[in-house]
Amino acid sequence: MATLITGAGLIGSRVARLLMERGEPAWLYDVRPNAPVLASVVDLGRVGLIQGDIEDGAALDRVLREHRINRIVHTAALLTAGILLDIPCGIRTNVVGTVTVLEAARRAGVGRVVLTSSSTLYYGLCNEPASAPCPEDFAMRVISQRPGSLYAATKLAVEHLGLLYADLYGLDVVVVRPAGVLGLWPGGSGGFSGRLVRALLEPAIRGEATVIDDPLFVWQGGDEFVDARDAASGLVAALFADRPVSRVYSVGMGVLHSFEDFVRAARVAVPGLRVEVRVEPKGGFSGFRFVRQQPSDIGAAKRELGWTPRYDLAATMKDCAA
Repeated sequence: MATLITGAGLIGSRVARLLMERGEPAWLYDVRPNAPVLASVVDLGRVGLIQGDIEDGAALDRVLREHRINRIVHTAALLTAGILLDIPCGIRTNVVGTVTVLEAARRAGVGRVVLTSSSTLYYGLCNEPASAPCPEDFAMRVISQRPGSLYAATKLAVEHLGLLYADLYGLDVVVVRPAGVLGLWPGGSGGFSGRLVRALLEPAIRGEATVIDDPLFVWQGGDEFVDARDAASGLVAALFADRPVSRVYSVGMGVLHSFEDFVRAARVAVPGLRVEVRVEPKGGFSGFRFVRQQPSDIGAAKRELGWTPRYDLAATMKDCAA
């Protein structure tokens, strides 16, 4: 039996690498796979690569059947910037694409599907004071604490749909909510967190001063992040967990980090870093109107998945600088 990984990006490629290292057969499935870039992360002689669209149910049926797929890790999605370029397309990819994957898994009798969600679901809760880490089963006012972005709204829908497939059809669905993913690779910087890392490090590596003039690159208070390698290991842990009773798990560093923390970590990675900030923070991370006051509770992932984060912010910055 083999695992299908939808989305051959920053996280999906690392999931494939972890499975390869475990000796598990795996296939990457992507609408526009970049083989040379993927080869910098994973041995394509040991991991299969398939071009295909997650909205193409017939193609998924064929892949699941021909490659004897018994597990799926679903990472394929458009992030905020991609959604805003074409909103209907972004929502189709994230929501309809996920349903198409779930339907194909149901038809094929797949053993487990791991869905990738996001800690951005918690942003709506930031309009109230908080002192403890946010649990996965958080209370949410459906209007005043609704998702703060189209991306978060699609991820909330994806979670509910996945859990309904578990309730109604007995499909073994597990949801993983990574914090803001930090990591760089030749395929691009990934989401907004990766763009920030690149903006801090690249000028410094060239010996130039880093100029921060994008108001989205500074924020008040803190936010939570996770190394891309830890995000991938969280998905793999969910894939093989014996008793994922909670069904939904947060993976992150377990603490909040400020913009100043990023500058300090970047300075350790690139000694002599000079940063000139020309904008003032006006809200939370990436321009969100509320300031994050609590990290996610990662206790369930530790207890039920056997997962713990291995990389702190300084280690992540050193890896990205390299």
